[in-house]
Amino acid sequence: MKFGINTLLWTASFDLEHLPLLEQFKQWGFDGVEVARFSFDGFPARIIREAAHNEGLEVTFCSALTGDLSLVSDDAAIRRRASDFIRQGIETAAEVGASVFVGPYLAPVGQLLGRRPTGDEYQRGIDGLRALAPCLREYDVTLAIEPLNRFETYVMNTAADAKRVCDAVHDPYVGVLFDTFHANIEEKDAGDAIRTLGPHVAHVHTCENDRGIPGSGHVAWDEVFSALGDIQYHDWCVIESFGSRIPEIAAAACIWRDLAPSADAIARDGLTFLKEALSRATARTSAPAV
Repeated sequence: MKFGINTLLWTASFDLEHLPLLEQFKQWGFDGVEVARFSFDGFPARIIREAAHNEGLEVTFCSALTGDLSLVSDDAAIRRRASDFIRQGIETAAEVGASVFVGPYLAPVGQLLGRRPTGDEYQRGIDGLRALAPCLREYDVTLAIEPLNRFETYVMNTAADAKRVCDAVHDPYVGVLFDTFHANIEEKDAGDAIRTLGPHVAHVHTCENDRGIPGSGHVAWDEVFSALGDIQYHDWCVIESFGSRIPEIAAAACIWRDLAPSADAIARDGLTFLKEALSRATARTSAPAV
């Protein structure tokens, strides 16, 4: 398993001025950095790729549909803009050295229409993801789509929803980002949700139930890591939280209080806990039967 840290703890727009963070991430013991961007024009991807490489860090890449960008809209022009945005994100992910581009890519974050999604909306989303497959193959980047909780989107809230989408798309370059924060709200059992997704799990966000320090809340971490072992997932587990003092992030994620003494504490102490939780799960799996 590889552990990463998402840059949204410090900035909503990672750029050259944030490069000193990379040395700190490596010192804390992270294997990689998950760079978050919501616009790609002018992004110095190659410089950041080289800087991460020099620190011995791998890179993953994260974004989201915002505003009116949507693959499920009944407006073809809106769907085209959303598709163009995702394509540019895929190209940028490849340029920054990421093999995975993760986030919610069906409907814009925060769009709530007061009803459940229709079959037509899901079909438009599935068709939009299928149309991205040639771009994903060209750049050798996997798209990991993220179910969000019911308070952040009305489209694709559960692992079962995401599995149906991925089964319909039926492409190895389209998988699921499983996020323990959202699962804590929407799933009866996080482990069962992971097992439901099985090989569709392409990325994992390891987040506490309040977005604070992993291990400080009530996420069932032992069950999460046991289930990841059951499906033989051995890739990225990334801490994703949000800086409470970054206005645009605080507003988007409804962060109205400090989640920990500092952003550094969420990263540093969270990593220590997650490595211990993984070690416990691994020891249980490898223990001889009695």
